[in-house]
Amino acid sequence: MSTAIMVVIAVIIVAAVIAAAFLAWRQARTRRLKRRFGPEYERAVREHGGRAAAERELLGREQRHEELELRDLDPRRREQYREQWVRVQERFVDAPESAVEQADGLVTVVMGERGYPTHGFEEKAAHLSVEHGRTLDHYRRGHDISGRAADKQASTEELRQAMVHYRALFEELLSVPAQRPGPEATGEDASRTPAAPEPEAAPHEGAGPAPEAGARVPGPREGDRAGDRDDEQTPRS
Repeated sequence: MSTAIMVVIAVIIVAAVIAAAFLAWRQARTRRLKRRFGPEYERAVREHGGRAAAERELLGREQRHEELELRDLDPRRREQYREQWVRVQERFVDAPESAVEQADGLVTVVMGERGYPTHGFEEKAAHLSVEHGRTLDHYRRGHDISGRAADKQASTEELRQAMVHYRALFEELLSVPAQRPGPEATGEDASRTPAAPEPEAAPHEGAGPAPEAGARVPGPREGDRAGDRDDEQTPRS
């Protein structure tokens, strides 16, 4: 076999390895974007006419999202917003259209306090999709119903659904977030939070303090005997 043929074979092998590595990288990136954006990934594919264009758009959203200075809500503010939401829900009975409008406004206020842009629906949706892609469809549906409600074209049932849609994103914005994964994170562990410890059983009413760890708890008969000894040692009047 001549040297020229060996060089050609080597070039072909190297090109095949590079192509396989590139394909694996593209597939890994696609899986990561699908996992991160959820239903918003397929929506981007439909809107941009293909996977390549959609992934460029989603990668651009990630880059713009990294420039935001997002903040977690103070626990006291979180509870204040929950109280406001309860009042909005109470207004729904008498004024459903007004309640939906107020729900939309309250979600926008929380977004602003978290550090998200609050002007232009599509801009808001683009930034929210990076960390809230799985609930963003709720926001889109609620916004659509709210727009029709402004023109008196939404039924009471649709307005009720709008409240449900808004609440899905509202609760997610108020929740304590997990550690935010970077745009190149590919594992699922980055988005998981450690399991909370199970709450300890509450003592019965009137019971004394819980025994210390490692302390021996007397059995029922031992407790009776201890009580008898106490009675015997108690001086009589």
